[in-house]
Amino acid sequence: INYYDSYRAADLPANLIQAQRDYFGAHTYERKDKEGVFHTQWIEE
Repeated sequence: INYYDSYRAADLPANLIQAQRDYFGAHTYERKDKEGVFHTQWIEE
């Protein structure tokens, strides 16, 4: 049932994957509340 519910969901688990890619590399992500692409400095060096 969760498989079918994922088709109706506004937010999918792909958001988690996108955040993980940004954390471990110089990837970017998109937000629903703002236009454009973003990159977060997760760890201050």
